[in-house]
Amino acid sequence: MSQPQEIPVNKAHFLDGADQVRNTGPAWAQAIRAKSAARFAELEFPHRKMEEWRFTNITPILRTPFSPAAANVSQVTVEDIAPFRYDGKGAELVFVDGHFSESLSRMPGGITALGLANALTTHEVLIEPHLGHYLNGTSNAFAALNTTFLADGAFVHIEKDTASEAPIYLLFVNTKRDGTVAYPRNLIVLEPGAKADIVESHVCLEDGPKYFTNAISEVAVGENASLHLHKLIHESPEAYHLATTKVRVDRGGTFKSHAISQSGKIIRNEINVLLDGDGAHTSLHGLYMTSGDQLVDNPTSIEHAKPQCTSWIGYKGVLDDKSHAVFSGKVYVHRVAQKTDSNQLNQNLVLSDKATIDTKPLLEIFADDVKCTHGATVGRPPDELVFYFRTRGMSEAMALGMLTYGFADEVVNQIEIDAVRTRLERFVYNKYSPIPG
Repeated sequence: MSQPQEIPVNKAHFLDGADQVRNTGPAWAQAIRAKSAARFAELEFPHRKMEEWRFTNITPILRTPFSPAAANVSQVTVEDIAPFRYDGKGAELVFVDGHFSESLSRMPGGITALGLANALTTHEVLIEPHLGHYLNGTSNAFAALNTTFLADGAFVHIEKDTASEAPIYLLFVNTKRDGTVAYPRNLIVLEPGAKADIVESHVCLEDGPKYFTNAISEVAVGENASLHLHKLIHESPEAYHLATTKVRVDRGGTFKSHAISQSGKIIRNEINVLLDGDGAHTSLHGLYMTSGDQLVDNPTSIEHAKPQCTSWIGYKGVLDDKSHAVFSGKVYVHRVAQKTDSNQLNQNLVLSDKATIDTKPLLEIFADDVKCTHGATVGRPPDELVFYFRTRGMSEAMALGMLTYGFADEVVNQIEIDAVRTRLERFVYNKYSPIPG
């Protein structure tokens, strides 16, 4: 393995453009930005001498002088984004290079789903108790940087004992913004007894641009509430995507997620869940499909802070060419969190001798009445199964394709939203089957 590299620290260019948002919005939002700017000044950029970043080299991001993406939402038309939309009837918020586009969005009544820039002034009472709260004291310089530029993103609020009748779609469209950075900031709040499905998609209109998405989502799941968050990362093959999702789940609440990494040069999609009420539950599912010289990192962590909580982590990866994937699953069980039940499994299918995977579980358990398991597998498609298919008349390429598709589709098949599942199944089939769908 190569040695960690010294990273040239040049924070100044990352703050270019911060003045444009520093004094916008209410005073309390300005205070959050100022506090994060001070925190950013204190923090080092992540590097591979840090344990949590040991296998992830983000030097190409640090060496690129990205500029904040301008708000040119009018340059994108309904026809441009048609291939990325779903046929749902619920709310759909569309963002162009990180900026909310009301004209492209669909916002039916019954729920609160709107752009954060407007919500900062129109829904202060709902937002102020949550925004910035779950990232407070972050040790991640990129998270602090996102908050320093906090301006726009999605705000979703589901009232007490209310269920969103249809999935809520958050579509982040990237244009030809070569050399620019966007800072999407999402806040999702489910009051007690509420229920919702949210689909967050990051797409690009063209495959060529080298841009940077630095995204943060804060999520609050109230008592006995239920949220299923789907995140689909389908960026330009030359793009960088670093994201952190912070979730707090209250008593009896449920948070589920599906994280699918489809394309992007460097992707790091971090998710941290705090089970902060008795009987809370979370399950984190993921699929990463790497090729070329891609790097995809999926750090997950779950903190059991109260008794009788349950958690599940299940991620799968398919690695090809010279790509590199990283997975870590951290479970922290507090002393008071008795009757914890936590399981995790990371499975990897390696299609090339030059592809690499670094996978590690990390369990820190301070309670004595718990059940915690973990496991990881890395391997090629089984020779006996390839032989079995070949005896049924398939070529070796077709046998490998079908086996790989079946492996990856086990994650996709768990998605309950038909339109999302169908589109992803088609993507996975076309990527691995020798017979185009």
